[in-house]
Amino acid sequence: MTPVPRPIDHVLRGKPDAPALVDREGVMTFAQAEAAVARLAGWLAEQRLEPGARVATWLPKTRVACLMPLAAPRAGLVHVPVNPALRRAQVAHILADSGAALLVTQEARAATLDIGDVGAHCRVVTSLEAGVGEGAALGPSTAEPDVLAAILYTSGSTGRAKGVMLSHANLWLGAVSVASYLKLTPADRVLAVLPLAFDYGQNQLFSTWLAGACVAPLDYLSPRDVVKAVERVGATTLAGVPPLWVQLLEAEWPAETAAKLARLTNSGGALTPRLVRGLRERFAAADVFAMYGLTEAFRSTYLDPTLIDAHPDAIGRAIPFADVMAVRADGTRAERGEPGEMVHAGPLVAQGYWRDPERTAKRFRPAPSFAEHGGMAVWSGDTVVEGEDGLFRFVARDDEMIKTSGNRVSPGEVEEAIAGGGEAREAVAIGVPDDRLGQAIVAVVAGDPAREADLRARLRTELPAFMQPLRYVWRNALPRNANGKLDRARLRAELAS
Repeated sequence: MTPVPRPIDHVLRGKPDAPALVDREGVMTFAQAEAAVARLAGWLAEQRLEPGARVATWLPKTRVACLMPLAAPRAGLVHVPVNPALRRAQVAHILADSGAALLVTQEARAATLDIGDVGAHCRVVTSLEAGVGEGAALGPSTAEPDVLAAILYTSGSTGRAKGVMLSHANLWLGAVSVASYLKLTPADRVLAVLPLAFDYGQNQLFSTWLAGACVAPLDYLSPRDVVKAVERVGATTLAGVPPLWVQLLEAEWPAETAAKLARLTNSGGALTPRLVRGLRERFAAADVFAMYGLTEAFRSTYLDPTLIDAHPDAIGRAIPFADVMAVRADGTRAERGEPGEMVHAGPLVAQGYWRDPERTAKRFRPAPSFAEHGGMAVWSGDTVVEGEDGLFRFVARDDEMIKTSGNRVSPGEVEEAIAGGGEAREAVAIGVPDDRLGQAIVAVVAGDPAREADLRARLRTELPAFMQPLRYVWRNALPRNANGKLDRARLRAELAS
């Protein structure tokens, strides 16, 4: 049964004297965090913005950045977090598209913006200016569940980032769901290394605080920084994306530090069996949660960690409050073992794309007639298979499927095979136009090009002929986008040029 959602600023539910946040400045208790949110919300109210106005933050993981997702909705405003890794052109697009009335950032970041990057409607304030966050305390929000609370901009594989509209209910129920299936307790300390502008990163705050646990925000420059932080704060939980896990497995971990982690969670890309083995060996005391999600519906599935050794290729079953199904092209339910589009219905579904009815209509459509929840559903464009065991397995994004020699090839399957040996660390498989094949498979790989002959010889025994990459492009490292994911769009553009 879905609980009644509350305004997202009510999420600080720990004991008043328990730690809610720990960072370089020290420890902030739940009582102190609640007081800080109230003052920050009061300061926002004093800015005399219109109800529902957008407040953007372009900050590293400062306390203002961590508390603004609660303070802005408390003040009746909409928070627009901007990834600190973005540069002026992307920031200018988000400010213009969202119609932000206020940008809270750092002086050095503000100095990088050109005159035309910030419209006349938007005021820029640096977080260290006198009085920022020190308004008259504002009491908890009484907003209705469907009131807009945040707009999160997705990086997307093509085109400019689009803003996903999230209500108080979306954020609240996402926090309840994750805290529940991760079994977070007040004793946990969650090391928050992912960008707070990423729905996965922001939920680390909400789900942790709802469970009465403590968040340790971290901006890291190298995997070694993460290792040190786990030791320093006594982290029990770490969330990551596959490229981060690759880097962390290459880092040196003292055995006693690795043993502190009781819980690893993954989203933003599928774990490969090789990565699962590496994580299970390095962090033997930790439960590994493989998950699947997209910003438009927050998260759809998770795999019970007791199943990951036997089913490392699975993304699991629906999370609490999610209605997830594989659907054929004709709108009927796909049979077990049959590929279909992942469709997500229920209260975690976002309200659409900000000021973009055309793209909203394409992605947000009525749920199938057989869905448990009616109303709007997110039609993901991702191909999945629900197995006879009831577990979903990711196949590929529909727009990333490679069509070669009359076959539809999952790039993930090719990438997994490449990374399954010792010849390459990572790989991205891309389909490029080919007169004979329709599309030819090109693999961009990180590793030693001297191992190409060995790699080709191994793949000839593991993949059918139509799945063999025609060409390999070797790199020392593969590019990543602002969310830390492998930058497939950039690699496609480079191969096309």
